Amino acid sequence: MADYTVKRFDEMEPIFGGFFLRARASLGVTSFGMQVMNFPPNGGDFYPNHDHGASGQEEVYIVMEGSADFDIDGESVHAEPWTAIRVGPATKRKISAGEAGARILALGGVPGEAYTAPEFTELGGPAPVPPAQTV
Repeated sequence: MADYTVKRFDEMEPIFGGFFLRARASLGVTSFGMQVMNFPPNGGDFYPNHDHGASGQEEVYIVMEGSADFDIDGESVHAEPWTAIRVGPATKRKISAGEAGARILALGGVPGEAYTAPEFTELGGPAPVPPAQTV
């Protein structure tokens, strides 16, 4: 029997009022992190400026719908649909959506290491407490 999973985004488990979809766990992916973020129009104030220096995880963000402005270590990068941005582990990043909002696919993993899923990305897991924002 073939090993595959098909899910529509509206079938994936949401947290934070639908902002964050547990895409990785909904599809049964175990080798890398994968989430879908649905930013409201002009939204992003709640998305913290952060890095993954402690875990060593690099991320790739793919803007699928709408547009977003990425603040990457103080440098502004504007992204329209079908734009991919890779951010290294120690690099700070913050995302703000444009006037139409944005749907962004986020992929992550630690180079050279097996993927370990954070508890909050598991189906039925607790929603994380957002970290304090840094400037």
